[in-house]
Amino acid sequence: MSENPPILRPDLARALVPDTRRAKSDGSFQPTIGMVSLGCPKALVDSERILTRLRAEGYAISPDYKGADAVIVNTCGFLDSAKAESLEAIGEALVENGRVIVTGCLGAEPEYITGAHPKVLAVTGPHQYEAVLDAVHAAVPPAPDPFIDLLPATGVSLTPRHYSYLKISEGCNHACKFCIIPDMRGKLVSRPAHAVLREAEKLVEAGVKELLVISQDTSAYGVDRKHDLSPWKGGEVRAHLTDLAREMGKLGAWVRLHYVYPYPHVRQLIPLMAEGLVLPYLDIPFQHAHPDVLRRMARPAAAARTLDEIAAWRAIAPDLTLRSTFIVGYPGETEAEFQTLLDWLDEAQLDRVGCFQYENVAGARSNVLPDHVAPEVKQDRFDRFMEKAQAISEAKLAAKVGKVLEVIVDEVDDEGATCRTKADAPEIDGNLFIDEGFDGLAPGDIVKVTVDEAGEYDLWGRLA
Repeated sequence: MSENPPILRPDLARALVPDTRRAKSDGSFQPTIGMVSLGCPKALVDSERILTRLRAEGYAISPDYKGADAVIVNTCGFLDSAKAESLEAIGEALVENGRVIVTGCLGAEPEYITGAHPKVLAVTGPHQYEAVLDAVHAAVPPAPDPFIDLLPATGVSLTPRHYSYLKISEGCNHACKFCIIPDMRGKLVSRPAHAVLREAEKLVEAGVKELLVISQDTSAYGVDRKHDLSPWKGGEVRAHLTDLAREMGKLGAWVRLHYVYPYPHVRQLIPLMAEGLVLPYLDIPFQHAHPDVLRRMARPAAAARTLDEIAAWRAIAPDLTLRSTFIVGYPGETEAEFQTLLDWLDEAQLDRVGCFQYENVAGARSNVLPDHVAPEVKQDRFDRFMEKAQAISEAKLAAKVGKVLEVIVDEVDDEGATCRTKADAPEIDGNLFIDEGFDGLAPGDIVKVTVDEAGEYDLWGRLA
């Protein structure tokens, strides 16, 4: 049981892969594929889909390289530092196993990968499931066994049983100058509403207590489909985030929304939060507050109106938790522009804040902008930004001492129970720890806790 670090890089996450190796009915062993899954929750969902298909075809899954007939590395290409992490993972897999198939965001740059690691067996891009399977088939032919190749309806999961990521769309229509995700993952492609809701329903039926809704741009869900109608529960449902959230809220699980751009229709979600259908939590990538910086980023320059929107949201749902990420040291950022960001943060009083120092990314249009900020200035601004964000977080958590909060249990060990409140997403936000009277608790339990103590990012409490 440990406290969350103050800054987590979701683009560098490494998922835990289950071990499904076992003997076949004739005494031999299934062909085994190792999996290394890097990157954000969207990449994790891709890994789950690949593993589910492989399991259905008779492959065993190995959490490491030992005993695997080949290894898949699902890469991240978000930043240069993430690319370096991916190349390192590929190199490690080649040394330990030798038979490596590469997929994921970095796979959109095959020459970049093969230039560093020419011995990889194949390179495929993001969400190219069929190409990955073809590469696996070529390297390790399948050998299905009808006696053991059975899958639960929800497939292979890389998250604990009580929560699951649910991807509602792929791709992005934005053209932010610092980002190459649209080049790697393409334009927005939304899933039909009934398909999303059917998957959500199956997950809840399988015991999932929390649905984490993800995409590149969750607010834009259904735009490409012109918000078409799908049959659902004897009626129809629109391919629109508001309709989707309302229907998911009826399934009885916590529903948490990630990557929500602050479009005007987001205000329609807030009443659903006030009603308890959706968690009062919004993950919104603001990135900056100064209109000139936002303009250079090619993002909507509406920071002042955003403050008005935040105030309006909180008037309807006072318990609303706002999480966001920001970039400091963007090319051309002046000290005055950075100070505007600090002042905006003071006024916005966001609950959960992450920060990146700007990095060039191969292919990004921001690379050629003038007046790049010196590394030592970026570091100084990062430190000042995080100091302010930390102070805001600490004050907000201190205000929760004495309150009774509903929490979900993530893990129980000899030291206590690690939980999360409705204000905390797994892996990226804080925790609530129970270190007394936790006997009988199990992962997935939802209980009420009285908060006794607060830190910079975490809470401590006891069962109410």
